[in-house]
Amino acid sequence: MADLQGEVTALAEVGELDQPARPANPPTVPAPTPDPHTLLARHPVADGYCGLPETLRTLPWHDLELGETSVESDLPRLRAGGTGALLWALDAAEEDPLTAVLEQIDLINNVVARYPEGLRLARSASETADARAHGRIAVVIGPAPAAATGDSLGTLRALHTLGLRVLTISGASWAECEQGLTRFGEEVVREMNRLGMLVDLTGAERATAARALAVSKAPALFTRSGARALNHHPDNVPDDLLSELGERKGLCLVPCSAARTGPELRDVADHLDHVRDVAGPESVGLSGMYDTGDAHPEGLGDAAGYPALIAELQSRGWPEDDLALLTWGNVQRVLRVAEFTARAARQRRGPSTATP
Repeated sequence: MADLQGEVTALAEVGELDQPARPANPPTVPAPTPDPHTLLARHPVADGYCGLPETLRTLPWHDLELGETSVESDLPRLRAGGTGALLWALDAAEEDPLTAVLEQIDLINNVVARYPEGLRLARSASETADARAHGRIAVVIGPAPAAATGDSLGTLRALHTLGLRVLTISGASWAECEQGLTRFGEEVVREMNRLGMLVDLTGAERATAARALAVSKAPALFTRSGARALNHHPDNVPDDLLSELGERKGLCLVPCSAARTGPELRDVADHLDHVRDVAGPESVGLSGMYDTGDAHPEGLGDAAGYPALIAELQSRGWPEDDLALLTWGNVQRVLRVAEFTARAARQRRGPSTATP
């Protein structure tokens, strides 16, 4: 009996007795999907087009902090929708576009100063991130139409000094030629690269957009464009251009616009799906187009609607990483790359003296 017990002990020591099977690696429990509000608290929306400057110019009085029924993106709605940054668009449809843009920049500075607990002006990616870290909504000035520059690179530089960070080039005389851009137009794009100002291609002809993408060393963007394959609005982007945009790490900000995307929330989601599939998850973002006069899809009538859109995308299988790029990461990357490009460009060249 003692010999048998000794043999069992010896076998156990060399591992030759049957042991219960142990899994090589414990099963991984997938992280729970955050609800839309939690996700937006982690990755707030950087909204690519807000028309508040022109809207506020028409109001005799407003209170964005208390809540303003005359607008679609007051502070309570922005907070409810999880917005962390806004590009405030400037309108220059008047006879004197430069004066109109200057007055709106002045208004933006005054509005931001009036609501220091809600808004903070941001001129760079780091300032945008800092505003978010302090619980403020970052305000980035732009896009503005190229007409405001008067075909003057000096005026372009002055507007940049005042905080303008995005310029829409469609409609400019130097962006309306057979090859897309004139030689002066190409110089405008290079000067924008040197300044760190983003090129907005919304509404540009196919040749203009393609040439601007080829010339620009920084990512370009469409601030309010859906997919032309789903909706034939002239500002929407065809698939071949979306593919090119994705290759160059540019950005298409899909709008909450009934005319550009469709009358339902799911239509906006369809455009987001399509742009992500064609251009890639690093080239798609959001553009509310609130306070622009545009009609909005049902369920996205004001800036508080973004959680519902995120819930729809989650139901379609969007992972958190892609949603984080969609809401915040892609806009932040484009701003930062534009700054890096500008630093490198300034080492190679000084301010351009080109004229049309």
